Amino acid sequence: MRKDTIYLTAGIVLTVLFWLCKVPLFEAGYYSQGFSNDMYNLGFYDTVAMIVLALGWVCAGVYYYVVNSVKFDRWWHWLATLAVTALLSFVMVLSLLNHDFSNAGLSYSSETTSFVTITTIYTAVIYVIASFSIRWWSTNCRHTPFPQ
Repeated sequence: MRKDTIYLTAGIVLTVLFWLCKVPLFEAGYYSQGFSNDMYNLGFYDTVAMIVLALGWVCAGVYYYVVNSVKFDRWWHWLATLAVTALLSFVMVLSLLNHDFSNAGLSYSSETTSFVTITTIYTAVIYVIASFSIRWWSTNCRHTPFPQ
């Protein structure tokens, strides 16, 4: 089996495992009795996991296949894209949870901020996994962030 296929398969497997274990992973990062119960009962863990996975894979795909420029193929460009992805995750999940909790008549401002910090870290990890999974077919950025 070729190296690129192994990395892609590993990335897909890790993504599926993240999806299947999302609640224990999120609660391992941050747990508060009332907050976590409401997150689970209102189905917010599924929504947040979809955002984390979609942002990680889509932003990596954009970097490697849309940007895909010789002028943008250094490790610091990749790191900047990772930072933008993490920031985007923070803003999206925070605004979504604040809005949805407000609609449900609940207020968890400090808990939400702590939880969103953990989801930002998970998004960065998924971005790294996606990067190593799909970079092999990029024409200009395949050596980023580390040479093959």
